[in-house]
Amino acid sequence: MVLTSKITPYDPAWPLRFLADKTLIASAFGEALISIHHVGSTSVPGLAAKPEIDVLIEVCDHCNASARDEVLRDLGYVRGSDLSDGHCFYRSNVGEIRTHKLHACVRGHIAITQMLGFRDLLRRDATIRRRYEALKLELESSNTGGMAEYLEKKGPFITAALIDAGMHP
Repeated sequence: MVLTSKITPYDPAWPLRFLADKTLIASAFGEALISIHHVGSTSVPGLAAKPEIDVLIEVCDHCNASARDEVLRDLGYVRGSDLSDGHCFYRSNVGEIRTHKLHACVRGHIAITQMLGFRDLLRRDATIRRRYEALKLELESSNTGGMAEYLEKKGPFITAALIDAGMHP
């Protein structure tokens, strides 16, 4: 099995891709929107990543989900399975290539703290950033189980890094 995209060197265009889509994505959430963040590896300068823009959308609730899903569908996003209670997931592909992942989480959801905390840790700590990049490249080269395997094997590193930094994962 393969990952959704190949890990590539950091591209300074990634934050610009996030900014280009931010307003359109935000439009789907209306008054429920609290904030919208660029997260994941493409949000960390200098970090190699799958060139898939991760977006974290914090909402006060998941009201009007069918209307939201319709707006996002018109923008090219497909709703996937909810990752947990209060954490909706969407993806956008161009052909077979994944371009964006949206995480819509209700205020206070642990995923918000984890995604922002890990992003900020990677941005400020070059040693952890290098170790994480090496792990991702190693996991990509040895991957036989696709994205689920890749994410599962990254998990312990992320959890340990957050704990070591004094954040609760």
